[in-house]
Amino acid sequence: MDLSNMMGQLGDLQKKMEESKAKLDHIFVEGEAEGVKVSMSANKKVDNISIPDELLTVENKEQLEDLMLAAMNRALENAENVAMTEMQGIGSSMFPGGMPPF
Repeated sequence: MDLSNMMGQLGDLQKKMEESKAKLDHIFVEGEAEGVKVSMSANKKVDNISIPDELLTVENKEQLEDLMLAAMNRALENAENVAMTEMQGIGSSMFPGGMPPF
């Protein structure tokens, strides 16, 4: 593979990665823990947090904090999985045999 061809492919790869990053802004994932729900884009921007009314008491403060952390971490994990899948698709479409050696 000649250098100019490789540079062209790398430019195409960068463009596809930017397009995918923009696409991830419109893909939403959710994390849930005992009714507490966190929604975020696959680019890890929190869109919404939903908390059941029965958890909104002073006595449930610590439980609510724990549930929010769990829901947030699950949403982050889901977002990471979606983003990773999207990026792997780009790499395999650009370089079917794997990334070229540099």
